Amino acid sequence: MPSHPLEPFRIKTVEPINRIDRLARQQALESAGYNLFGLRSDDIFIDLLTDSGTGAMSDRQWGAMMQGDESYAGARSYFELKESVETIFGFKHLIPTHQGRAAEHILSTLLIKPGFSIPSNTHFDTTEANIRARGGKPVNLVIDDAADPSLPHPFKGNMDIDKLEAFIAETGRENVPFGMITITNNATGGQPVSLENIRQTADTYKKYEIPFIIDACRYAENAYFIKLREPGYAGKTPLEIAQEIFSLADGATMSAKKDALVNIGGFLVLNDDDLAQRAKNELILREGFPTYGGLAGRDLSAIAVGLWEGLDEGYLAYRLGQTAFLTESIEAHGIPVVLPPGGHAVYIDAGNLLAHIPRNEFPGQALAVELYLEGGIRGVELGSVAFAYTDPQTGEEHFPLMELVRLAIPRRMYTETHLDFVAEALGRIAERRDEIHGYRFTYAPELLRHFTAQFEPVE
Repeated sequence: MPSHPLEPFRIKTVEPINRIDRLARQQALESAGYNLFGLRSDDIFIDLLTDSGTGAMSDRQWGAMMQGDESYAGARSYFELKESVETIFGFKHLIPTHQGRAAEHILSTLLIKPGFSIPSNTHFDTTEANIRARGGKPVNLVIDDAADPSLPHPFKGNMDIDKLEAFIAETGRENVPFGMITITNNATGGQPVSLENIRQTADTYKKYEIPFIIDACRYAENAYFIKLREPGYAGKTPLEIAQEIFSLADGATMSAKKDALVNIGGFLVLNDDDLAQRAKNELILREGFPTYGGLAGRDLSAIAVGLWEGLDEGYLAYRLGQTAFLTESIEAHGIPVVLPPGGHAVYIDAGNLLAHIPRNEFPGQALAVELYLEGGIRGVELGSVAFAYTDPQTGEEHFPLMELVRLAIPRRMYTETHLDFVAEALGRIAERRDEIHGYRFTYAPELLRHFTAQFEPVE
């Protein structure tokens, strides 16, 4: 059996959870149109839908919340957050938002026009949707090794620099208002990006005078992967590595619900004075005053503390170790997973496990539904439901690299026994994999369809 990482904390508060029986789970699924986003949380036993805003905050964070300043303008809590952000990220301007997609929305609103293209290693769902909503085209240029789930590349989230150069040359610099990179690369298995690759990406954008924006929601986990895997960084702290990363960029979007260890919040950080002022004007229109940005003061204070806790090496060793433990436990049942283990989640290769289900019948959705039926465990499909799209000009259907189910582990929340239960449930499913059928849409919106789509089984 794999070794279990030691928790660098003690548990003070617990929340009871309940496992409803299989018949009740079947009824709940039918009521939700077989979309796990539509389930009531009370009907979930182990919830691995997302690690975004679902973890446990520390005593220091709860203490900071009690001291939050709820002043409408100029709150002390904002300046606490500003100090943390300036030290870690180093950018001139902080624009707080209620979560990461709001920062993406502001940036997209200000910079994207119809026909523009935004390159990245791999855009995640809300980034991609915000770009498309403004008439832009999100372009994914991850290295080819990312398409092989079994390949143990240490930095499988890397941007393909040759592809990036060719894309800019073909598209024209005037049609690329900014470029991005996502750390870690969520859509391809939570895989990290090397600092060398981030630097090469930055140099390429700089060569063409394209502003460089980092999607930074799991930057601390990425920094720790760099420390563990990249030559020359073993002696650096996660903070020092993070500071080096962000020194290469012109700005960043951040969902604080991940590596800042809070339940709500995010921000946009920028160096450009004019763009930052325009962003603040947009913020006032849609989110709130620039010193609270759609958040309560207590939330700002919790983020200010959580940003530092997310960089703690003891916590990061436990965090990456817990994900590796679940990956190895699932793999021990003969289930194909994306390797090496990512930072925040286990990614099951549903397209391989359920090879008899065609892509247009959504093998990832089928596996996610079956996992809930088997054990009351909620994961999320990250395959053709989430990422396939039809080109509006050619009518061609585009599929993502892989058909995955993500089991995202909330931070500081579940124990070894919970994770063992998940692996055992998947083992039972694998034994009867040939009996599992696919699904088809009965309803699907144009953007972010995985959140609200409805399905029915394909008999």
